[in-house]
Amino acid sequence: MKKLLSILLALLMVLSLAACGQKEEPAPVEEGEGKVFHIYAWNEEFKGFFEKYYTVPEGIEVVWTIVPNEGTQYQDALDLALMNQDSASADDKVDMFLAEADYILKYTNSPYTQDVKALGVTDFSNTYPYTVEAASDASGVVKGVSFQCCPAGMIYRRSIALDVLGTDDPAEVQAAVADWDKYREVAAKAAEKGYIMTASYAEDYRVFSNNTSSPWVDANNNLQIDGAIQAWMDQAEDFVAKGYTLTSGVWDAETTEQAAKDGKAFCFFGPAWYYNFCMGPAFGADAEAAGTDSIGDWGLVDGPQAFFWGGTWLLAATGSDNPTMVADVMNAFINDEELCTNLIKNEAQFTNNQAVNNKFAADPEFGNRYLGGQNDTAVFAAGAKNIKFQNQTIYDQGCNEGLQNAFVEYLKGTVTKEEAMNNFYKALKEKYPAINVPEA
Repeated sequence: MKKLLSILLALLMVLSLAACGQKEEPAPVEEGEGKVFHIYAWNEEFKGFFEKYYTVPEGIEVVWTIVPNEGTQYQDALDLALMNQDSASADDKVDMFLAEADYILKYTNSPYTQDVKALGVTDFSNTYPYTVEAASDASGVVKGVSFQCCPAGMIYRRSIALDVLGTDDPAEVQAAVADWDKYREVAAKAAEKGYIMTASYAEDYRVFSNNTSSPWVDANNNLQIDGAIQAWMDQAEDFVAKGYTLTSGVWDAETTEQAAKDGKAFCFFGPAWYYNFCMGPAFGADAEAAGTDSIGDWGLVDGPQAFFWGGTWLLAATGSDNPTMVADVMNAFINDEELCTNLIKNEAQFTNNQAVNNKFAADPEFGNRYLGGQNDTAVFAAGAKNIKFQNQTIYDQGCNEGLQNAFVEYLKGTVTKEEAMNNFYKALKEKYPAINVPEA
């Protein structure tokens, strides 16, 4: 099995020499350090930014291993590579790898990551505090950095808001959806007009899951379903029954198609990266060419509850033979003002540099064309101040994905609610034997 996995990982490797950086001259390779810089990731988002805006030191070849995130595939492949780090050849060693909020603690609290301050990443003055906390182990040792901050909001379609509410003004729309009761009232009004409130039963899941008062697993390894998670299940059941939403997943084509020109969804929920990853039919180049894009027909508000969703952290792998470059990449993506400026101007990102974000937030001339010129950076900058990294466990990806995957079968009518929950418990126990789940 180990041999087979090694072959599969080799097939997944993507080799590329990064170019088009922002520095005038690349730095030379440090004396005694490796000539291959190996990065593990689950998609090509950061890879694209890296290749456009970071200048690789002369003589360094960058190797990417991209493994899909779904079903913990990425974690499984990464775990295997990290376990074999000591015996791997210099060119095969992992130098840096990416991690999400749902499972970052698994790696920061392990021997497979190292202290980045010791490598030379010491200036966190412009980063958002929660991003540093999330990248630190239980003793406060910082193991990496996030290149983005992910406050999120409700992205609503202006034309539908105008039809349903009589206004598309962000302040008035926010007043109409200021809490969940008001949000449900708008959903009913939208349905009367022939619209759906969201394009997925799980569209608003992260708003609820990010506002829990307890973690998925307690100190005794017992699974617990927080009241906020239960509230999401109740609302999803109600919305599906009333036709306010669809039973497709957040990442499914049926959902993303509702963001295109003729879509009927009132709103979506997400941070800045949501534009690129979940609303391609609305904003993508192909959509513009086909005339199906909905650029400009959107607005951004806080929605019923403040929340953040995700984030991508760059972690320093123990055993890397390129520590100088690891530090340089991390410093660039949190402290290089030109690089961070390009991420906002060219990529519609919200960076992990408060000074750069605040500059755009205060600029009356700056606006996002997706949102009809609204300054989304100003909205995100206000929300970012209140983000807290709390109630996280190493099991969060499996719990969040597992519950949604099991519960939707009930929403579709293929199983009873009890069967759906038992299927969730069974799958979770198989994935994480250490968790104590309710008896079926």
